[in-house]
Amino acid sequence: MSEALNELGATIEAKRPDCVLSWDVTFDELTVNVPLSGIPAFIEFLKADNACKFSTLVDITAVDHPEREARFDVVYHFLSMYTNQRIRVKVAVREDEMVPSITEVHKSANWFEREVFDMFGILFSGHPDLRRILTDYGFRGFPLRKDFPTTGYTEVRYDEVEKRVVYEPVTLTQDYRQFDFMSPWEGANYILPGDEKTEEAKG
Repeated sequence: MSEALNELGATIEAKRPDCVLSWDVTFDELTVNVPLSGIPAFIEFLKADNACKFSTLVDITAVDHPEREARFDVVYHFLSMYTNQRIRVKVAVREDEMVPSITEVHKSANWFEREVFDMFGILFSGHPDLRRILTDYGFRGFPLRKDFPTTGYTEVRYDEVEKRVVYEPVTLTQDYRQFDFMSPWEGANYILPGDEKTEEAKG
């Protein structure tokens, strides 16, 4: 498998040196790094070239690297049912950059790109309908960014008085945050709730 993927990687680099920054095969998976501007042309090439025929778009996702200048990696996964091979295409993107949409090449990219926009806030230029797809209207922030708080910013609930869904800032009630750091396995001399039943049974 790795030998065939190494051969494919070398073939792709030889045919499209303008689009391939680097490539490698790790754990029997071929990954190709591509410049942002080369994405649509390169993906069109992967679909049309006889040595590739990556006609099935499996997924588009992203990875957040807050410490990098190019904060995000947008990651594409393709399958060739003609050659029974898979390829991963990665492109590094700054927070202020837009990624060219590939909906003209793969119509299924429509919802994938919307999901990446919704979860990471990455914009896709040329997308026919770029709006949130998983979160609610008026949702604040992008949940899969590493700086997004685990509690979120907004709480959504149904209000019985107003008879509608209301949005409120997240509030954390301390009454529900009682922590008992004592452990019965460390010889602590105290009774846990329920232990009194054991004593009653003995008596």
